Amino acid sequence: METSPGIFLRTFDLLDAEDVLIWAGDDNITRYLRWTSVRTVEEARQHILQTVIPHLWRRSISLLRDGRSIGCVSVRPNISDGRCGADLGYAVAREFWGRGITTAAVRMAVEQAFGVFRRW
Repeated sequence: METSPGIFLRTFDLLDAEDVLIWAGDDNITRYLRWTSVRTVEEARQHILQTVIPHLWRRSISLLRDGRSIGCVSVRPNISDGRCGADLGYAVAREFWGRGITTAAVRMAVEQAFGVFRRW
């Protein structure tokens, strides 16, 4: 498997609020997501507490060099018509578009999340 472009996936923490505000506050990123943009650090904290942490499998896309959150990837099992499947979503700060980060994060998420879901 090819190496990721300097990223790893991890759980979110309330200390991520300022970083989350950067990408979750960008309407160009959130317009395709199921939640609206956050506008303040406090809204970012509440988003982490109420939406991110309770999610079954949502991870921060973080930089290896400093651990900073630059986006998220989430996977949710979806069983319909007796078939097993999943919904996958992601968001990445605009300054990191076009660098292969989303592709690498999705590959990591599929490997990690389906490893967890297989045990259910």
